[in-house]
Amino acid sequence: MSEKSKLVLALPKGRILEEVMPIVRAAGIEPEAAFDDPKSRALRFSTNHPELDIIRVRSFDVATFIAFGAAHIGVAGNDVLLEFDSTEIYAPLDLGIGYCRISVAEPKEASENDDPTRWSHVRIATKYPNITQRYFAERGVQAECIKLNGAMELAPRMGLCQRIVDLVSSGATLKANGLVEMETICEITSRLAVNRTALKTRSDEMTNWIEKFREALDAKAA
Repeated sequence: MSEKSKLVLALPKGRILEEVMPIVRAAGIEPEAAFDDPKSRALRFSTNHPELDIIRVRSFDVATFIAFGAAHIGVAGNDVLLEFDSTEIYAPLDLGIGYCRISVAEPKEASENDDPTRWSHVRIATKYPNITQRYFAERGVQAECIKLNGAMELAPRMGLCQRIVDLVSSGATLKANGLVEMETICEITSRLAVNRTALKTRSDEMTNWIEKFREALDAKAA
């Protein structure tokens, strides 16, 4: 089978990959040995299914590969899907992993006399400008977003902004940098996402894999 005719499953690097692999394997997918080799530089891997390959990419890139049809199915955090906001992506299953939240945070000393209900204009450092602007627009607050890809907690201390919007798990990083959560924008988990066009044109194959993941989740919950 040629590479072009194969289905491609996009998986994110990092912590979510560790959490999702038991589900992937429970769905009957076993990648080639190189996938688990820390020395391997490969990004595309064959599986025990000749018609299915796996690619391993950055979490935000999973949505890009799926939206443009380069991958047919994948796993992405709901933060990525909400930020990307593509009509070409359909997320039929909540995998129940990667629990965290997107929150607004600011320096502890500033929070002591701050009232979020009185905000009218905010300058925010974030890697989620679309989510941030939609959230504040719904409240009638003008949000000026400064795009950062990391070291978000430094931004208020360095005078770049007043507040940040970031992904929060335990809150330890915020605390270590003198920040406190002011508001939670939304709760986040990882989802199984598919390309809508592929779901139409390769319906039987795509539906089969969605059901295998659903069965794996049901077995996990039992």
